[in-house]
Amino acid sequence: MAAAASAAARRLHHPLSTTLSDAISVIDAVKSQLLSINPQNLKFHQNPNPAMLNQFSHYLTQDFVIEVIKKQPNPYHSLYFFNWASNPVPNPNNYSHSHFCYIAIADKLLSHKLFSLAADLLKSHGKFSDFMVGKFIKAHGDLGHLKSCERLFNQAKSDEFGGCLFSFNSLLGLLVKNHRVKHAWGFFANVVIKSSFVIPDVSTYTTMIVGLCKVGNVEYAEKLFYEMPERNSRSYNAIINGLCKNGLVERARRILDQMAEDDDACKPDEIAYSILIDGYCKKGEIENALNCFDEMVNKGKCEPNLLTYNALINGLCVNGDVDEAKRMMSRMRLAGVRDNIATHTSLLKGYCMAGRTDEAISHFKEMVSLGMSLDLKSYSVVANEYCKIGRPDEAIALLREMKGRGIVPSVTNCNSVLRSLVKLREFDKGVRFLKQIAQWGCRPNFVSYNMVIAGLVGCEGRMEEVDIVVDDMIRDGHCLDTTLYSLLIQAKCVGGDVVKAVDLFEEMIGEGLVMKRESFEVFVKEMSERGLVEEVGNVFDRMSSGGLVFDVVSYQNVLDKYVGS
Repeated sequence: MAAAASAAARRLHHPLSTTLSDAISVIDAVKSQLLSINPQNLKFHQNPNPAMLNQFSHYLTQDFVIEVIKKQPNPYHSLYFFNWASNPVPNPNNYSHSHFCYIAIADKLLSHKLFSLAADLLKSHGKFSDFMVGKFIKAHGDLGHLKSCERLFNQAKSDEFGGCLFSFNSLLGLLVKNHRVKHAWGFFANVVIKSSFVIPDVSTYTTMIVGLCKVGNVEYAEKLFYEMPERNSRSYNAIINGLCKNGLVERARRILDQMAEDDDACKPDEIAYSILIDGYCKKGEIENALNCFDEMVNKGKCEPNLLTYNALINGLCVNGDVDEAKRMMSRMRLAGVRDNIATHTSLLKGYCMAGRTDEAISHFKEMVSLGMSLDLKSYSVVANEYCKIGRPDEAIALLREMKGRGIVPSVTNCNSVLRSLVKLREFDKGVRFLKQIAQWGCRPNFVSYNMVIAGLVGCEGRMEEVDIVVDDMIRDGHCLDTTLYSLLIQAKCVGGDVVKAVDLFEEMIGEGLVMKRESFEVFVKEMSERGLVEEVGNVFDRMSSGGLVFDVVSYQNVLDKYVGS
């Protein structure tokens, strides 16, 4: 290994004269040398023996060092090399680490959760800055360590970094990403508005605009936008996107117009136009979307991209014009923009919504034959269509194919199948499918069980299966609701199992649920016919005393009708 590394090094006489393949060869040679180090010995990085790496001194440049650091699968090998390169002997290029080299080693260590090691290294080199604290905040945030992130920011505030803008922006971004917008706004109000401890920049404002729009507070978002001392394309796109997501497309349109007329530095780009086009499509304003598309090409002189075309194609399909959507896809291809799975999934939805099922299935089969990477959405569209037209067996086959491709069907897909099977009264298949989907990794929800139980209850002689499914449902962590209890009590009464009916009624009262009047009437009728009048009275008294009868008169009339006669 050492001989190979030396040979690679001898082939290169000077870094400035190296080719790309030579540079890769030397980086591989360094990697081979580093592999000889035992990374389990955690102290090796403190006192590295530089002799093994001295042969690479001639090739030390910023880019070379960064590439070596990135290429090591083991972070301790990266650190060993970094420490050696900090003070190489010999040092013919007078090399010293740049700011970007410190970023590279910090990123490597943080990506492996070596927070203390990264902090110690940066502090020992005097590089633990506000910028670096921002990186630590992001790394901790990716792991969900929000308290650690706040502590780091407070540390940055107290240290003499000459400001804490980077760490503040990192914290804001993290909180917004984790849907803690109220928390982020609190920080913004205290640190920026009240104390003026941080002078916000474009990124600060933009992050808060994104967060406020995310929770629907577009009024404050717009206010912040207009308060910004300067704006860039990202801030314009953030407010345009936020307004569109909240259905305020015309207000977004006005901001885009203002951007086009007033701000020479930030003309609308393809992102801004695509967001607006998507907003119009989602509101069903296809003509406005198409006009915006033409303006983008002619007046804005922007090239529509995949997102632009997909927004239009999806909008056309959802609004019932799948043929125009197909023409738009042809125009897209002629413009050199390649369609993707989302494009074709929109067409599938369009065919289905237009009632053109055969064309949807044909198009799906064509997608399969072309070897497209089908995803959950594309499978779901066709599976749901099979269910809608009463062909659940084909839907099940499709879901099984999905599973074979490593795509776990969603519970919505499975419920569509169950709904179709129950509607067709194929209850045996429904019960089997309910058990099967759990084996696929798709956990049935309350709706799944409810559909099967309600279907079985309506079939004579299947109460034993009902009990099994109910037990499975409870074991799976789902509780019976008022409707299911009422159905089960009614079915037990009709089937003559009044003891179980009473038990279920007592259980229902214990849960604080109110029985439906129709089911109560069946219960009273069956019980009175069997001479169990006293039991009926006791149950009704418990319902009344527990406040579980809102229309007492109505329920009392049922009692009078059967018990009082």
